[in-house]
Amino acid sequence: MKHSVGLDVSVKETAICIVDEAGKVVREGKVATEPQAIIAFLSSAGVEYARIGLEAGPLAQWLVNGLSEAGLPVICVETRHMKAVLKAQQVNKSDRNDARGIAQMMRVGLYKPVHVKTLASQQKRMLLTSRQLLCDKLQDMENELRGTLRNFGLKVGVVSAGHFEARIKELVAGQPPLEMIVVPLLTVRRVVREQLAKLDKMVLDQVRDDKLCRRLMTVPGVGPIVALTFRATVDQAQRFARSKTVGAHFGLAPRRFQSGERDYDGGVSKCGDAMKRTALYEAAQVLLTRTRTWSWLKAWGMQVARRRGANKAIVTLARRLAWIIREGARDFGLGTAPWRVFSWRR
Repeated sequence: MKHSVGLDVSVKETAICIVDEAGKVVREGKVATEPQAIIAFLSSAGVEYARIGLEAGPLAQWLVNGLSEAGLPVICVETRHMKAVLKAQQVNKSDRNDARGIAQMMRVGLYKPVHVKTLASQQKRMLLTSRQLLCDKLQDMENELRGTLRNFGLKVGVVSAGHFEARIKELVAGQPPLEMIVVPLLTVRRVVREQLAKLDKMVLDQVRDDKLCRRLMTVPGVGPIVALTFRATVDQAQRFARSKTVGAHFGLAPRRFQSGERDYDGGVSKCGDAMKRTALYEAAQVLLTRTRTWSWLKAWGMQVARRRGANKAIVTLARRLAWIIREGARDFGLGTAPWRVFSWRR
């Protein structure tokens, strides 16, 4: 008889519930949120397991990898789907009841599994998110300096990033109170720029050493950030059965609302990975507005822009770029560029 297990994971402790094929609770308890502690608890029960389920979250990848290495059939479940199922239980909200509910979900097969990214993919994503964090903080400091100095009639104006600090010092020269406030901010800005340059170099080094990223950059509008973001978010292109599903996975497919006599399509769903969706949107915008090299892809986007407007054309082109990039990753090893491999579907 194979048993099912539900894990309700928190930062310090994890509630565990083991049920048999009939749904009867065999054993339950709490252990420390460590792969070794969970494995020891499950091994001590002395039963065979069919499925072990836990909710997708910050600790999910670490636990899934640890349990998988021990040969346990662990499955990571989609968060919103699990929340809806557990909410339907007519019981009080507690770790024990949640673990029981997850165990019953795994027993009857009422769950939606999600892909657990590899460690290398998570490291790439951390690099990209850290870089974006420094970019945002740098922009915040510059905007704050521009806005506060404007209150004193000091207008920064249009200035390059390299001459920004000199321009600020020029404006506050001869005003000691303002100089005392501005100098620490400029010092922090200088340090942030230096560290951001180091992260930018790390991104370029990773892309330079990655053959797939270099190949994806042959697509018009796709640069190092978009290519590395694809590697970090998609992880394995083969997990998508069709290229057209990639756009929907990143929230670039239109919503649909149908109820009775009402049936219409709305804007894009904006579900999925926001970082990749933003990167694809920026790549499509660059392709339409800044790329000078002409291609069938740009011609197709310009035709959509004439019919539906520039904003909808950029979103549509971003969705098509997702198809092309996935197709290029799936057919990795071919000599031609991925957008040419995909060109027969124009």
